[in-house]
Amino acid sequence: MTEKCQIRFQEYTTASEHKIAHVTLDAQSSLNALTLDMIDTLYEQLLQWKSDKSIAVLLLDGAGEKAFCAGGDIRQLHRSVIENDFGVNPYGEAFFSREYQLDYLIHTYPKPVLCWGSGIVMGGGIGLMAGASHRVVTPSSKLAMPEVSIGLFPDVGGSWILGRMPGRIGLFLGLTGTRINAADALFCGMADRYLDSTSLPQVLEALQGAHWSHDDRGNHIRLSGLLRSLEEDQALELPESSLQKNFSAIQQVTDADTPQEVLAGIRRQNGEWWQRAGDSLEKGCPLTAGLVFEQLARSRHLSLADVFRMELNMAVNCLRGPNFAEGVRALLLERGSQPSWRPASLEQVNDADLRPYFHSLWSDEEHPLVNL
Repeated sequence: MTEKCQIRFQEYTTASEHKIAHVTLDAQSSLNALTLDMIDTLYEQLLQWKSDKSIAVLLLDGAGEKAFCAGGDIRQLHRSVIENDFGVNPYGEAFFSREYQLDYLIHTYPKPVLCWGSGIVMGGGIGLMAGASHRVVTPSSKLAMPEVSIGLFPDVGGSWILGRMPGRIGLFLGLTGTRINAADALFCGMADRYLDSTSLPQVLEALQGAHWSHDDRGNHIRLSGLLRSLEEDQALELPESSLQKNFSAIQQVTDADTPQEVLAGIRRQNGEWWQRAGDSLEKGCPLTAGLVFEQLARSRHLSLADVFRMELNMAVNCLRGPNFAEGVRALLLERGSQPSWRPASLEQVNDADLRPYFHSLWSDEEHPLVNL
């Protein structure tokens, strides 16, 4: 086992003399939030394993019982914004560029990647999990893209992820940051299998006992069968899916042209779940709500690579705007304080406010993600 900057790497020899590569995010004090060092280290290791013919399967999980990954290190991003006085931000540009490169690598990885999405999975954790070929959730899984509360937007491929959910569930989740459970994740396509939170050792044992090959496609099929068998043996009862239960109503409230119309539709619904969703949208960053509408519309026919390029443009521009720093201040640094958003309300956001966030700071040839 090797340990590098809050990540543990292990390799296990299997019955067929192939290897299982195991990555554990190990920054428990921050709920395994991603730092730039962690992103770089993981990216380099994945590249090495990609060309290693002895590696059959990758397993990605998080240390501790609380979280797989709660997101990116937004405190350091906030510091970089302040230190650079909302201007050119080399750290912020490097963080988002390299995080998106890592996410894209996982999305396009030829070998099967099993992500153990137990506990909290948010923001950057969604970015890692979404691209994995085999995504497991457990009774403790809590997933969300809550960027509306910090003045960012659902990034790490959020445009791609949310845009491919059933109906307009993705728009609803992006606008409200609603936290979902394992059943919700399975329903909306963010997860593939449901296993007990304590069964990772059993999964590892099964991986080591299986006979793998040098054929990536065959290994994908073999891993699918292994997880299917474990899921059938455990036969866990799923919790209720609020997304499935309220699917028709979600379709109705999101059949709108503006965030304020969506909010009005949500307020016409009854129940605590709807109340929380409406409160999150109403209290969240109005500009983020506008960006969610726009990014999903613009990304509808984009390739995955173009989605990441668009989101990098958006992210870097968010670091230069006022709302991200303000959201982090109010939510994390001075908890209990009220953010002062600009614009201050959903009604005040217009196209002129949104357009600059999609402007690229680089030419096509110089874009940091040109080679995706």
